Parts: sequence; C-alpha cells; structure tokens
Amino acid sequence: MEVIVIETPQLGDRSYLVHDGSVALAIDPQRDTDRIEAAARDAGVAITHVAETHMHNDYITGGLILARAHGASYLVNAADAVGFERTPITDGQTVRVGSLTVKAVATPGHTHTHLSFIVNDGGKQAVFSGGSLLYGSVGRTDLVAEADTVGLTHDQYASVRRLAAEAGPDAALFPTHGFGSFCSSGPASGARSSTIGEQLAANHALTDPDEDHFVRQLIANLTDHPSYYAHMSPANVLGPGPAELAVPASLDAAELTRRLDGGEWVVDLRRRVAFANSHLKGSVSFEYGSGSSFTTYLGWVLPWREPLTLVGTRKDVENAIRDLSRIGIESPDAALGSEPHALAPQAGLASYPRVGWDGMLAGRAPEDTVLDVRRADEFAAARVVGAVNVPLHELLLRLGDIPAGKLWVHCGSGYRAGVAASLLQRAGRDVVHVDARFAHAASAGIALDTTAA
Repeated sequence: MEVIVIETPQLGDRSYLVHDGSVALAIDPQRDTDRIEAAARDAGVAITHVAETHMHNDYITGGLILARAHGASYLVNAADAVGFERTPITDGQTVRVGSLTVKAVATPGHTHTHLSFIVNDGGKQAVFSGGSLLYGSVGRTDLVAEADTVGLTHDQYASVRRLAAEAGPDAALFPTHGFGSFCSSGPASGARSSTIGEQLAANHALTDPDEDHFVRQLIANLTDHPSYYAHMSPANVLGPGPAELAVPASLDAAELTRRLDGGEWVVDLRRRVAFANSHLKGSVSFEYGSGSSFTTYLGWVLPWREPLTLVGTRKDVENAIRDLSRIGIESPDAALGSEPHALAPQAGLASYPRVGWDGMLAGRAPEDTVLDVRRADEFAAARVVGAVNVPLHELLLRLGDIPAGKLWVHCGSGYRAGVAASLLQRAGRDVVHVDARFAHAASAGIALDTTAA
C-alpha cells in the first residue's frame, strides 16, 4: 500500500490517493481533480474507487466529477440523501480495491453521517479519518446546527475512541482537516504525520477520561468559522459539476472603469505593500500568495455570489480562479496586468499610509482610533489598550459601529488589516494600515491589555 498526499494548503486540507501499484482509491478529492489525476498517472495506477468521509463544509468536493470521469465506484454513506447516483456504503462494510481491503467505520461528530475508512494491506493499516480524529484534536462539531452541537460533540468523543480501538496503535493516521482548516477544533498540532498510537498518547479527545469535561472544553474553544461554509454541504449533496479554470479575456479599460464607478467588487491581487502605495479607487485588497488567507477571507468577507473582478498578473489570476472554484465562487472576470493605472487610465487612483508599530507610536493622535480586526477570541486574549474590535468578517455589516476619525487598523500579521483598510477606505474612511505582527507589539513599546475579557 502506498499513500500519496495531495495538499491544499489554501484551505488547510488534504486529499489522498491510496494504491496497491495497480489500482487506486481516491479519498476526499478537491474539486480541481487534475491534481489527483496527475498523481495517478505518475504512479501508473487506475482510479477505480472514490470515497467521501463526509459532505464537506469547507470546500466543494471533486468526488462525483472524478468518479464519473474514471467510471469509478463512488463510495458515499448510504444515510446521505444525495442528488446523484453513488455506491452506498454503511458502517462495517468492506470493499476490495485490488489487494487492499477498505472498511467503513461510522464516526459521527463532525457531521451526523461521517465515515472514516480503515485500509488494510496484508496487516499494514492506514486510517483515513476525514474530520473525525485529527492530529492533536478532532473536527469541530458546530457546523451542522446549533441545536446539534452538544450531541455531536459527545458523538465525536465516542467515535474517535471506537476508531482508535478498531484500527490499533500501529495504524498510520491520515485526516482530511487539521492543517489550518477552520474545520478543526481545539489544540490541533502542527504535525505532518502521525499514528493512532501517537494520538492515544497526546490527543485530548483520547486522553481526557471525563467525557463531559471534553465536551465542555471543546465547545468553549470553538471560534468563528467562515460564512461560506453554509453553502458547501448543500452544494456537495446536490452533486457539483466540474470547475471552470480558464482565465477569461481581460476587461478593457472602459468596462473596468464602469465597474469601479458602479461599486462592483474589484479585487486587487497584488501584495498589500503595493496596494497601499497606489491602487484603483474603489478596489479592495486581497493579497494573493499568502498561504491559506486569500480564499478563506475573500469567501468569508465579501457578499456571497455578487459579481467579482480580479485584477492582477495572469499567473495570480489563474491561481486565484482555481482557489476560488474550490469554495464555489465561479468564473470571476479579470483585468490582467501589474499596473492598475494602465488597466483603467480614466479611473482615479488612491493610496493610504502603511506603517509598523513604531509608526503608530509616532503618528497616532489621542483622538484617533486603533481598530483591531482580529477575531473576538484573539482580542479577548490580548489587545492594544483602548482598541476597538470589529472582526474582519463582520466589518461590512458593522461599518456603523466604527468610531469617526482616523483609524489605525491592525490584525495578527498584517494581512487582515490590509483587507480591512481597503474596505474602510472604499467606504470613505481615513485609514492607516498597521502592517505588523501583533506578537511584536509589546516589544515595540505598545501598551497591551492582557486581562481576561
């Protein structure tokens, strides 16, 4: 048995191709299936089976697309009321994939119908746990419905213990979530690989002997999750089609200017440093190339399904289109180029100051506001004395809550603050982007409040 890992760091997820040298099982494939197909070609194996651990909440699946393209059996929980033909599978059922035996294990918790898969090859075992048992923690349990969260958290506690017992300590563990995904919960580790035995020794879901304590602690530590999650599972249940990844023809200057003047969402993909220095008036900054931040925050912050125009180099636009397709943002338009003024000479240009903590210390007037756009849980742990907190994902809905006057906008690293500064300037506010790591604020001389909030 060989396991090939297909990383999607932009969403903090992994897909897997498991094969015996001849035939393969794909597990939790992302919508851009060309990556997993390339892995199969490189390995010289045929994809005969595709399996879903659950109806994903954080991305659009490529499972149905991949199964249809290869005439593969599509293994989906029989209890899922899906809108497409699949090969239903239930708890305890086994399937042969060449020399591999694949066993489905019901592991409710992340969702009600979650399955994990134990793959056996002559005694060597691997566990594909989806959003159940993760490295150091488990999948979050609050994505189905608020009323179900407590019950699902109890389910999660029992499920991972059953899974560990069935697989045994020597089994390798391959979760789908937990690599930066907001689908993970609790103190997830930064490990890149693990075994069931390692998790038995270190994972709080397996080491906490008090189920009620585990449930209370997990729920208490759940943080906000992206709003676009609400659209993912319903789309996956219906059966998503293939992604359109082609780069569209570049908009001409007149059309780009019309969209800016009309208040449409024009997204500048350049680095936030370049955006602050000069950008098309009315555009907003979502820097591309910053790991998982772009897809997550664009999908979380901007209104869902409104027309979108990407401005950037062909390479950045091409990559952004692929990333956005994974969360169901389809076929955005584009204006291709690295110089915004050349793309729309008749449109106005804008800029705003970008400083570090020292710049804020030197330039901030007493009447100015420090605006912290981190999540509420981050703000509660530590904050600049006197700062106002409006999390980035709430900003467009809470513009009226932000004090008048100049705003010094910061976050944890500078990325979210760059997005927020652009949105606020677009709304007519006077902004300064504090592009600095919050972890460096105290050493720079910024007064912090670390009392529990």
